[in-house]
Amino acid sequence: MFAGKTATLLRRIQAQTNNCSFQAKLLKEYTQLNKVLRGLCFTGRLREAVGLLWRTRLKADAATYALLLQECLFRKEHKSGRRIHAHMVVIGYVPNEYLKIKLLILYAKSGDLRTAYVLFDNLLEKTLISWNAVIAGFVQKGCGEFGLDLYYNMIKNGVSPDQYTFASVFRASASLASLEHGKRAHGVLIKSHIRENVVVSSALMDMYFKCSSLTDAHRVFNEVVNRNVVTWTSLISGYGQHGRVNEVLESFDKMINEGFRPNYVTFLAVLSACSHGGLVNEGWHYFLSMKRDYGIQPRGQHYSAMVDLLGRSGKLHEAYEFVLNSPFKEHPAIWGALLGACRIHGDLDLVKLVADKYLELEPENSGTYVLLSNTYATFGFWENLAALRRKMRNSGVIKEPAYSWIEIQGKVHFFLRGDVSHRCSAEIYELIKLMPSILKDPDYVPDIISS
Repeated sequence: MFAGKTATLLRRIQAQTNNCSFQAKLLKEYTQLNKVLRGLCFTGRLREAVGLLWRTRLKADAATYALLLQECLFRKEHKSGRRIHAHMVVIGYVPNEYLKIKLLILYAKSGDLRTAYVLFDNLLEKTLISWNAVIAGFVQKGCGEFGLDLYYNMIKNGVSPDQYTFASVFRASASLASLEHGKRAHGVLIKSHIRENVVVSSALMDMYFKCSSLTDAHRVFNEVVNRNVVTWTSLISGYGQHGRVNEVLESFDKMINEGFRPNYVTFLAVLSACSHGGLVNEGWHYFLSMKRDYGIQPRGQHYSAMVDLLGRSGKLHEAYEFVLNSPFKEHPAIWGALLGACRIHGDLDLVKLVADKYLELEPENSGTYVLLSNTYATFGFWENLAALRRKMRNSGVIKEPAYSWIEIQGKVHFFLRGDVSHRCSAEIYELIKLMPSILKDPDYVPDIISS
């Protein structure tokens, strides 16, 4: 029905453009265009609607643009959303503040932070929604420090944060391991008297765990009244990150006893904890329990955790057979876990076999080359290492440089290898030279090859 209306509308516009009747009937065509565009949206034909909008070169009304942009956000059709924005620019349509916020959210979610910030900066009135959109966009893109700066600017401008703001701020603090910023935001949250929210509580727990403040994380969990599987999983994952295997398994048992059903993330945290604790039998128990007791089909990450568990325990050939018989034998992470285990236990034959497969599955990932380089260096395969580096250069793969950071009095300091940009670089390097003699331990032998 809408396909017929679309074709009729296009023919009518083209015919009337050739005579003087177009201006007289412009209002009618404008109304019909909006009706057809909305109909296409309601029937799930978003791309056809955007294509029609471009072909007619007519402007729609604000409500239709809002509907189109909302559909782009809902369906994650960010490219279509950019085409709608481009159409506005081409025909000279100036969006109202509501549409500007829609566009801001669209660009923030698509990761185009430069355009998102320009739209945000040009808003006549910066509402809480616009602040939340731009803060969340920067945090999700890994720019936690800039996200925190925006949060403090929001507070200075007199805008009160809500649960969405706090969720982003806690994630930013967690990514930076910045306990000071996280605690400060937690204090504002308490004073705001915002109703308990599972997303905020989970983000707050994750922040404390990432900042190695386990006591505060558990205190937050204890204060949550309406717990669910997300809350329990945050607790279990947090303890797992710190290798607290007993707490992980105890928390999992308590969750089951209280009547909550674990999800695939919960099991991933439990399997990872079993791997770090060397609990092979327990790991098999939980892995088989996923489908048997809860109807959860294990994913590639669960198989990778099991390979890591078997490999760490020295069961390399059992792990290799497990990989070959798994439905995810083309999953790079599984082979990466097996390669790491081979490197630890020194199985030269298996290293060569697994390394070739791992590189074949993920040839464009710089992390793959780093792991293989370290493995070849460990066993003295210098020719293989040289060939690997040549291949990396020829393929154009670039490794992002690693960096360290430390927080002092609320400010985060970043350091790259050989970095001299810090204002205290001279004093830092002078102290580094003195440290070996100060901290020298006659029983300590550094692992130079692995580093």
